[in-house]
Amino acid sequence: MVLVDQIPWHEMDVDGSLTTVIADPYWKEVETALRQTLYKMRFIPSDLVLPPYILLPRVLKDPSFRDFGIKIQENIARTDSHNDIISHFYIKQFETMEDLEKLNPSDLCADTAREQEIWEEAQRIFEGIAPTRWQGIVLHSGMWDNVSQWLGVEECYYMLLDEPELIHALLNRMTDIMLKWIDQGNAQGLFDTASTICHCSHTLVKPFSETPDPLPGTSANSWTFGMAQLFTAVSPDVTKEFELPYTSRLFEKFGNVYYGCCEKLDDRLDLVASLPHVRKVSCSPWSDPDRFAASLPQHLVMSFKANPALIGAGDMDAVRENLQGAIDAARRENRRLEIILKDISTVQYHPERLTEFGKLALEMVQS
Repeated sequence: MVLVDQIPWHEMDVDGSLTTVIADPYWKEVETALRQTLYKMRFIPSDLVLPPYILLPRVLKDPSFRDFGIKIQENIARTDSHNDIISHFYIKQFETMEDLEKLNPSDLCADTAREQEIWEEAQRIFEGIAPTRWQGIVLHSGMWDNVSQWLGVEECYYMLLDEPELIHALLNRMTDIMLKWIDQGNAQGLFDTASTICHCSHTLVKPFSETPDPLPGTSANSWTFGMAQLFTAVSPDVTKEFELPYTSRLFEKFGNVYYGCCEKLDDRLDLVASLPHVRKVSCSPWSDPDRFAASLPQHLVMSFKANPALIGAGDMDAVRENLQGAIDAARRENRRLEIILKDISTVQYHPERLTEFGKLALEMVQS
């Protein structure tokens, strides 16, 4: 597959079709998703799977539950006032075991009264147009994304060496909290089984015609995704000690797992493959595609991340070389390959570059 996601939408509105007209925040979100989907259909060639129904995001009593009750302390810098991609400098918030008491998260709980109102509104809005389904939550199981924001990336490395007991205690506490969320989500059927997307990758396993009724929104029917992005700069042994024991406990609860994001994984794919229910693994721009394809177990999908910096620079020759390396490596090792262009911070206000990428990538994989 060729997929494009995490687009700098503030640079895309070439014809006004992305301009929303609805004021209500909830329905504005639904309208935005529909407009962005139509835009991708018109202007970004890719393997886009569209479900035959309108997706309605679940409404939670506290949408910020995933923050674990901690307010991130940071300094930021930005180069484009319209872009929500910014630079962060995080301030350390955990110094002692007593600081673990700062973890005071909300429960994962649906706002059933508001959802009832939305469902009734949806029937009026979309009657005679399309059926509707709830779009459940996809749990982000990558704990190190949170930890790095609470400590700062550099401090994480020091603490792995100097204060491993505190790091283990923090990860263990976070795991217990997330397991509680999973139990709460299962009790309410909150997990996503309708959108067929997890971490920018399609997860459809059967044709829609074979699944006319929604599956129960339990973790066993759902996907989750995990990662430890800053572990690019540590050894596989550190990954084995500080990632696997905790992530494994979470992944056991889910039917399918997408693992990895921007980290380099080609030197520890044996560890990734040992995680429960992993189906797809990220081959990031920092991985060696040849080594990755040679080391990836046969049953896993090689989820290759095209380098978005090349698109930002508009260097299509480099894009072709980048894609060809992954295609050649996957073909040589007979690996299942998908290509995802994501994390696109900017195209320098040249939206046509995404059109060029889609055409080029589809042409290359189809030939």
